Amino acid sequence: MSPLDDDTDDIETEVQVPQTEARLEVALTADDAGERLDKILAARFESLSRARLQALIADGRLSLDGRALTDGSQKARPGLYQLQIPEPIAAEPSPEDIPLSILYEDAHLIVVDKPPGMAAHPAPGNYTGTLVHALLHHCRGSLSGVGGVARPGIVHRLDKETSGVMVAAKTDAAHQGLSALFSTHDIDRLYIALTRGAPHPDRATIQTQLGRSPHDRKKMAILKSGGREAITHYRVEDVFGPADKPLAARVACRLETGRTHQIRVHLASRSTPCLGDPVYGASQPAAAVKVLIESLGFSRQALHAAVLGFVHPITGETLRFETPLPADMAGLEAGLKAL
Repeated sequence: MSPLDDDTDDIETEVQVPQTEARLEVALTADDAGERLDKILAARFESLSRARLQALIADGRLSLDGRALTDGSQKARPGLYQLQIPEPIAAEPSPEDIPLSILYEDAHLIVVDKPPGMAAHPAPGNYTGTLVHALLHHCRGSLSGVGGVARPGIVHRLDKETSGVMVAAKTDAAHQGLSALFSTHDIDRLYIALTRGAPHPDRATIQTQLGRSPHDRKKMAILKSGGREAITHYRVEDVFGPADKPLAARVACRLETGRTHQIRVHLASRSTPCLGDPVYGASQPAAAVKVLIESLGFSRQALHAAVLGFVHPITGETLRFETPLPADMAGLEAGLKAL
């Protein structure tokens, strides 16, 4: 099992480098109508994989008679289809001089406090400005290559819009050792979430099977069968608003496993998603909370990886790192307390 499949992070794909011209065109006829669009176009655009084609369509780069299409699963219709191909991206990320908040560093690993808005590694939509780019500059050649050229040193990930503590490996031995710890869940991971309402009871364990949603492949979902076991222990630390009907809450979530989007899905399953979550926060928060969020310009899921603890894979030293809420979440919490 790869530790990169065992973490709370964005559903991301490897960087794919198009090796083709800037624009492709194909005219479909009435005989083609009714076929699934991405399937028939993949057969026509032989230079592109179907996965690459689907990503380009989702990114709005396909048009039919000049009108943009974003759903590759729809049925094909007659007309002229044009596919815009972005400029090729370097297969290997280049170092970028991006400031890092470093909590710990030695010859084997580095621990940082990742800000919200920074992706962990290059992926479609995030080809620059990632943690990998910053680490390549800071570490200057001493970053483990086990993770591959697109994500050297990365052992686990956080969502792009989730802030908090991350560890990266500078040597292959450290990478393998940290990977083993994540695979066996021998990692102390505590997250702080600000939620819509408050989960009930105020302390519990959520244990489910988690996998990709059968309805939306970009989302994760609780499954009745299949998927992978996901366990989150949560505790309500504070509630905001009326005690009998809280408007919001501060919830500490300790991970026993770490599946993709685990905390976000589990909290949403209790009808208490992270405030600001654009994917799993289906309905609006209370009016006062909504006004507060809009006034602060808070536009991400309110989730922070506050604690990361582990045994150093090389020295055997017990390490534990804890960071406070970043300014945007701290401001949101202060506003909630004033409600």
